[in-house]
Amino acid sequence: MSQLPDTAPLSPQPRLRRVHLITAAVIVAVLGAMALDTTVVQIGSDADVRAAKFSPEAYGVATFPIVQANITARAVDAVELANAIAADPKAAEAKYSVAGVYPVKLQGIVGEGKSGIYYVDVAGISAPVRLRVQTGPAINGTELRDATGEINFSQFTNQIEYQDAGSALNKELKKLVLDGIDNSALTGKTVTVVGAFKLVNPKNWLITPVSLEVK
Repeated sequence: MSQLPDTAPLSPQPRLRRVHLITAAVIVAVLGAMALDTTVVQIGSDADVRAAKFSPEAYGVATFPIVQANITARAVDAVELANAIAADPKAAEAKYSVAGVYPVKLQGIVGEGKSGIYYVDVAGISAPVRLRVQTGPAINGTELRDATGEINFSQFTNQIEYQDAGSALNKELKKLVLDGIDNSALTGKTVTVVGAFKLVNPKNWLITPVSLEVK
């Protein structure tokens, strides 16, 4: 009677050890893939801010004072600015504007107005150049958002948030600067204005104020 070859099955211990090794290798591979697909977000970074739901109201409250201070610090006298634009528009844009938005300050007498937009007569600026200031209730444009050059699309999740940021700054302007002004009785009064405008028409400025004082 022939003997069977010595092919006794592996003991449970080596077999269990092999299973453990395979399982460990799979876990390491999964963890490695997760690490490659994970982005570390620093608290307070742009990515962290974007992760939170965007609040236009909170943005306006926090950002308007910064924009207001920036425009005020850089504002150019309207007469100086008008002369510079008339002499060399490209040089004036390079010297005074940020992304085509000019910070300006002026004092003048309020003329005729419609829908809260008033002409202001400034000594030293004559036709054909005319200056207008918008006082509400509607504040149009994105001058406040764009005037500093420090607010850009990449800071927001999408175009809607970017537009909402501009609207929020305009709303905060109305609340802090314009709500206490009776803009139904401005004609004939002297105003001191600091604001910003885009040079859409070199002969007809539309200024969005960040401060407006009625005398």
